[in-house]
Amino acid sequence: MISPDQLTQQIAQDRTAAVRHALAEDIGSGDITAQLIPASQMARARIITRENCTIAGAEWVNEVFKQLDPSVEVNWHVKDGDQAHADQLLFELTGNARSLMTGERAALNFLQLLSGVATKCREYADLVKGTQVKLLDTRKTIPGLRTAQKYAVTCGGCYNHRIGLYDAFLIKENHIMACGGIEQAIQAAHQIAPGKPVEVEVENLQEFNTALNAGADIIMLDEFSDEHTQQAVALNRTHKKPAKLEASGSINRKNLPSKAASGVDYISIGALTKHCRAVDLSMRVW
Repeated sequence: MISPDQLTQQIAQDRTAAVRHALAEDIGSGDITAQLIPASQMARARIITRENCTIAGAEWVNEVFKQLDPSVEVNWHVKDGDQAHADQLLFELTGNARSLMTGERAALNFLQLLSGVATKCREYADLVKGTQVKLLDTRKTIPGLRTAQKYAVTCGGCYNHRIGLYDAFLIKENHIMACGGIEQAIQAAHQIAPGKPVEVEVENLQEFNTALNAGADIIMLDEFSDEHTQQAVALNRTHKKPAKLEASGSINRKNLPSKAASGVDYISIGALTKHCRAVDLSMRVW
């Protein structure tokens, strides 16, 4: 898997590129509405949240004004991971009025989206509080914002699955068919990239036993019933080389507690990043 330091560096690089793109697509040849304001006029702005949320994305806001106008001062009253309540002041801006107006939408777009992801993750994480299970995200992310959303997941108390196709194997049904079977796929994975985690998705207990005996590091129990999940957990515990177990498929707030109580190590939930809703924020200038 990618190391924490490598991920931090990748997030920073991606953030710079994402902000540059966001500003370019919004400003284009120039913010003609901002030109209504005298070029030398200074202003201050307050940004509040209109709803309870978990904060994520402060550095994306900072990066927007760093690229747009480094003279703008950003004064934060919260930090990523904090729980904010409706009408709470999040941060203040001081600087050229045109710059504040021009940067507003790009900055808030990042903060609203990433805080939305963190808020959903916090809701799910609270449902399994007191258990040992780790809730994982997936690769179901907005194109171009993979590492940003995965960062927001951690702000909400959940964890990252693999970052992309390069840092771990996830052998699914089509891979298994193309390779000729579960055993063959696992053997090939160990030969191609020794040391990389090898995870196999299985759909029944027979496939589970095959993957377990073939030496999979992680076994994903896809759409397993609670009964079959518990059976897999029991079989895994008595095996000479137990694997880490991950529950996946149709996980929601209603069935999450029972899955967490089954004894699996991980539960992966695509909705953490796929079904996110932007938090409602507001900026007022004076």
